[in-house]
Amino acid sequence: MRHNHARSELTRRLPRLLLGLVLCGLGIASMVAADLGLGPWDVLHQGISRRTSIPIGTVNILVGLGVLCAWLPLRERPGVGTVCNVVVIGVVIDLTLLVLTTPDSLVLRTVMMLAGPVLFGVGSGFYIGAGLGPGPRDGLMTGLSRRYRWPVGPVRAALELTVLGSGWLLGGTVGAGTVVFALGIGPMVQFSLRRWGVPDAAAPQPPPATRSAR
Repeated sequence: MRHNHARSELTRRLPRLLLGLVLCGLGIASMVAADLGLGPWDVLHQGISRRTSIPIGTVNILVGLGVLCAWLPLRERPGVGTVCNVVVIGVVIDLTLLVLTTPDSLVLRTVMMLAGPVLFGVGSGFYIGAGLGPGPRDGLMTGLSRRYRWPVGPVRAALELTVLGSGWLLGGTVGAGTVVFALGIGPMVQFSLRRWGVPDAAAPQPPPATRSAR
């Protein structure tokens, strides 16, 4: 009986999880193509991509795997959603950027840049609301917070400033999109989680404004 219930719950949540991850990948790809600035982690991914010529979505996957390795001493437990997060977002980014290019019009680039956090925020609402495991970067944040008893907010800020600075030094694009993403993603995730999260999705999570699908 319990096994059947678990399978039913997975069937109910998995489509939301995958939809959310696809939307997140589309949002990131839109910001990459806009070339007006990226969120902190994607500045790092882009910087590594430019230094290595590895597609940015593939870098996203590789960095995600590396972050998961950092979970081991923190004793974090990945879920189905964690594994899907590592793979799906990166694949969607690379596939989308095969057909999505940077337009000449600044107006179109601005629209694409603004669409990025909206798509990512809505996707995060579906993803987090599915309750199938945190993203690798969020798991690192909460793991460090729990292990060392540091507040989640400062831990997230320190991580994102570190990856942002590292990405910028590697050649990642920091710009208006970076600011828009930083200011807009929290409210978007919070709204989306309330609107599209699965009822009774999971055990209590950190406040949505501190979380994303990463």
